Amino acid sequence: MRFTILSVAAALALAASALGQPARPASPRLPPGASMTSTPPRFGDFPALGSPPPRNAPLVLTPRDRLYRTRLRAAAAGRPNFAGHYVLVTWGCGTECLMGAAINARTGRVTFLPFATCCFGEAPEGTEDMIAFRADSALLVLIGIRDERRADVGAHYYRIEGDRLVHLRDVPFASRR
Repeated sequence: MRFTILSVAAALALAASALGQPARPASPRLPPGASMTSTPPRFGDFPALGSPPPRNAPLVLTPRDRLYRTRLRAAAAGRPNFAGHYVLVTWGCGTECLMGAAINARTGRVTFLPFATCCFGEAPEGTEDMIAFRADSALLVLIGIRDERRADVGAHYYRIEGDRLVHLRDVPFASRR
């Protein structure tokens, strides 16, 4: 895939603007007529729905979840830190590799991140984390390469909706290696 200097600069600017966005009060979704191709998703565009429950529900583990039960149980005891009522937890899965899950504090159900992200070194200079999220927003930004597919390096935007992570868009980065 070819990148021009302008397209790389635009992708870097889009990713930096989303990651640098401070937490702010909920705002309406994108204005009428705006499309996801005109502006990158911002945390304020996807306000969290509802507030944390007074007490977290018991953790519900499926056979797949049991592989990560230690991390999930520890996280399920914590207060929601994502999208109002989810506890987002991540763990390493190798060198420069990160995977994780969101636990619904109301139901105890686990939603895994859609892929492992790796190779944070591919991100633009100044990028602070491989994952960006807010307690007051349903937006999740994953930075790096999805499932170690070299051609898929960038910022990957998702929103959580009813215990599902819905893909919004990707902003590719030029490879630095």
